[in-house]
Amino acid sequence: QVQLVESGGGLVQAGRSLRLSCSASGSISSINVMGWYRQAPGKQREFVAFVASTGTTNYVDSVKGRFTISRDNAKRTVYLQMDSLKPEDTAVYYCNVDGLGSDHEYFEVWGQGMLVTVSS
Repeated sequence: QVQLVESGGGLVQAGRSLRLSCSASGSISSINVMGWYRQAPGKQREFVAFVASTGTTNYVDSVKGRFTISRDNAKRTVYLQMDSLKPEDTAVYYCNVDGLGSDHEYFEVWGQGMLVTVSS
């Protein structure tokens, strides 16, 4: 079993910053990709950013230059630094992690989601 614990969401004014965190625990052998998705009210869940075990990162165009994803492998934690936030960034943010369990079986898990609200 692999669990994710997210933190850092909340209410912030436009132009300000927030940092989201997501820590993985459980029967983990290795972690491959750690990423963030979001779902705005009335919209489908969308990809935001990922960081691979190699350090490769990728972002959706709408957050490039404003958001930075990083990971601490020792802590099995991924971060999303969100700067210059806009009201359109308001959404429930979900962490997503995949890798190999202690049984060497592939796993993919989602966090419970946390609300980020950006006021204008």
